[in-house]
Amino acid sequence: MTLAELIAQARTALDTAIANRQREQDALMALRSDENLTEEQVTAQVAQRDAADAEVSRRQEALAGLEAEQAREEELAQLQARTAPAANRAPAYDRVHRVGAEERTYRPDQDRRGAQFQQDVAAAFLGDYEARDRLARHMAEERTERGDQLRAVGTGAFAGLVVPQYLTDMYAPLARTNRPFADACRRHTLPRTGMTVEISRVTTGSSVDNQSAENAAVAEQDMDDTALSVPVRTAAGQQTASRQSIERGAGVEDVILDDLFRAYGSRLDTTMLNAATVGLSNVATAVAYTDATPTTAELYPKVIEGLAGVEGALLDQASGDNLAVMHSRRWYWMQNAMGTSYPLITQPGVVAQTLGANYAEAYGRGVRGILPNGTPVIVDNNIAVNLGAGTNEDEIFLVDRQECHLWEDPDAPMYIRAEQPKAANLGVLLVVYGYYAFTFQRQPHARKIAGTGLITPTFTGA
Repeated sequence: MTLAELIAQARTALDTAIANRQREQDALMALRSDENLTEEQVTAQVAQRDAADAEVSRRQEALAGLEAEQAREEELAQLQARTAPAANRAPAYDRVHRVGAEERTYRPDQDRRGAQFQQDVAAAFLGDYEARDRLARHMAEERTERGDQLRAVGTGAFAGLVVPQYLTDMYAPLARTNRPFADACRRHTLPRTGMTVEISRVTTGSSVDNQSAENAAVAEQDMDDTALSVPVRTAAGQQTASRQSIERGAGVEDVILDDLFRAYGSRLDTTMLNAATVGLSNVATAVAYTDATPTTAELYPKVIEGLAGVEGALLDQASGDNLAVMHSRRWYWMQNAMGTSYPLITQPGVVAQTLGANYAEAYGRGVRGILPNGTPVIVDNNIAVNLGAGTNEDEIFLVDRQECHLWEDPDAPMYIRAEQPKAANLGVLLVVYGYYAFTFQRQPHARKIAGTGLITPTFTGA
């Protein structure tokens, strides 16, 4: 095992230790908020937290030692390169990749939109050996930096190529409906194997009652759980580009892959919202808003009713990190409202006698605004607008963000693979794909406002 691989493993171990320490700290804070617990229980949890903290320190020291060793090796290698006679230097030295000592193959300051990477992907399958070398160096860099998290999938040459991270960061917020709601959900790393994520849900809890008399039997109820199986889905898309367009066109790969990236994000998000049986629209409990002449002032009590339902379902599992998710047409309709009656209770950051605050964020850039009771708003145009008997209604979702779970591959948001299955047609196939799973049923709680009050909005004065 190389020193770089040992460092990657040490970083993974440190990340795990930090996560364990955070869990112990969270458990300690929960205990301290319970007035019925004894000091011994708190002391025991403190000991567990301290042990986890010591493990973090141990992993941190191990990583620091390996990094110091790597720095020394690189220092000696650079010294050797300066002092060794030309005839005695190892001829392959400059062809060995060393993270930290060499620049990345694909860099945002030199290739902001990833045109070189995209051209290399396509050219590699047309027999360009220099393009293959650059892709090989890039994959070596990814393996060094991501360690065991990185894994290629497929049987063809260069299958499972990982997109440079700065490109996925760039593509995520671009146009199309993309994935505003998905980006606001609670994120998890998709397990390395399997096509389902298994969650144990406690469906029958313990029983506690007042003892009827001294030495009388105390209440007892056997706990029971039910397995929640969450399927792993594959989102994928492809385009076949002609060899002529790749060899003689300008920016063709850029246009194709940009569109595939944005389509991928849109498909993942719309599946989470609208998938049959398990999508948010199908698991949320409906709060009916029926009104032939809907107004924002009349809609707002329905929002509060929905949030009350969310908290009533979650009880002590509620995080308070609530979200209202709505279509952009509904958000602008709410901003259009004018009137003399306003909620009597406002929150910090919401001006008195208003129906909320608009943060003026661009689409897909996070929270768009805030409602009078402090609930953040996410605008997502993957919400259907053809619902109801008149096929012109949309919906508003009210959720606890911490119970909206999304698992994605650690190399997410997507992979790219290029093949040449249509060689006789001089075609090159470009494919974008990724694995993910989601659920809102770990703690069923979601509410949705639906009905004739959410028909296509009209924008008129007061």
